[in-house]
Amino acid sequence: MVIGLLGLTGIDVVYACAGLGALCAAVLPTALAKRPLSLPMVFLAAGFLVFLLPLDALPSLDPVRHRSLVEHLTEVCVVVALMGAGLAINRPPGRRTWSTTWRLLGLAMPLTILLTAAAAGWLVGWPPAVALMVAAALAPTDPVLAAEVRVGEPTDDEDDEDEVRFALTSEAGLNDGLAFPFVLAAIALTTASATGWSTDGLWHWVWSDILVRSVVGLAVGFGVGRLLGWMFFQAAWKALRLSEHREGFVALAATFTAYGLTELLHGYGFLAVFVAACTIRNAERAHGYHRVMHAFTDQVERLLTAVILFLVGGFIADGGLAALTWRGAVLGLVLFLLIRPAVGWAVQMRGNATGKERMAIAVFGIRGIGSFFYLAYALGEADFAAPARELWAVVTFTVLLSVLLHGVAATPVTARLDRSARDG
Repeated sequence: MVIGLLGLTGIDVVYACAGLGALCAAVLPTALAKRPLSLPMVFLAAGFLVFLLPLDALPSLDPVRHRSLVEHLTEVCVVVALMGAGLAINRPPGRRTWSTTWRLLGLAMPLTILLTAAAAGWLVGWPPAVALMVAAALAPTDPVLAAEVRVGEPTDDEDDEDEVRFALTSEAGLNDGLAFPFVLAAIALTTASATGWSTDGLWHWVWSDILVRSVVGLAVGFGVGRLLGWMFFQAAWKALRLSEHREGFVALAATFTAYGLTELLHGYGFLAVFVAACTIRNAERAHGYHRVMHAFTDQVERLLTAVILFLVGGFIADGGLAALTWRGAVLGLVLFLLIRPAVGWAVQMRGNATGKERMAIAVFGIRGIGSFFYLAYALGEADFAAPARELWAVVTFTVLLSVLLHGVAATPVTARLDRSARDG
């Protein structure tokens, strides 16, 4: 009604919101740099407030009715973020240099999934398959919403990354792919509840979903990274030596090539993209072209994040949390205030991080866009014994908690850690 009185069309509102959103995505990172606010907080709030207005032409996104669209939109956002994260890491991979990462991946993530699934079964009363699926969806830390605690742009110095930013970036880069076996296990569990249990199913999960798909992701990511690294920096033919052309959008070519080939071979594409990015970075560590590609992926990521979080805010304004029970809300709080901090702290004992760094790494297990992807993917693969709107409400509430709590705390905590490092 308001739009009709003003003589506007629905597409006019969309264009206006898109233009203002893109402008804010460019301005806000610098404007909010030293404040206890974050870009995700602003776009969530903007979406919430705008969708409360009587503007019927706004494009709402219901994840239950538009499940496939949500899956693919979040998928693109995550893979772009993974490429940017891999290009930004200055520290070469190694058993000792990445020891904190290996602890977070090999110990913290499985323990977090098991404890969260147990809490979901006890608190909410979900069947094992549903509890495991939600726990697996909430397990991976997010490379998209963690800008304040992520490493910055690529530099020439391999040792300039503090342990907190490095650990959180590398963990988020790898666990987005390594959470997939647990999501597939939940899908297999809910399927088996109807068809019956078998040891063949367990063997298939261990052999195919854990080993083969992970190896395919690692192999394709490494192979694509080596090939593109050679082409970018060492090819004899100048037309192929793209580092001399300074075209940032080539990062998207690397992203989707690694992801698409891996998915065609039934591997874990998220894992492949991050490995490819790290391999490209290692091909010529000090070259300025890494900054060009990273800057481009960062810009695309910010735009996608703005769109998704604006729509998430709209989903909340339209009653997206109406299906949330107090038990589901407590589950999100238990994950943030108890499970992740306790597990994250415990697995780092005798590690490289200091006490303050261990606590920061344990607390800043940011959940975000990846959780939306995994939930949408799982709901498209199987029918789970729980209402879809309740599952979306729990995951959305947990991501909202992460955006608010981590968004407020990230800037002052990282500033304090930086001061401690300078004083020490």
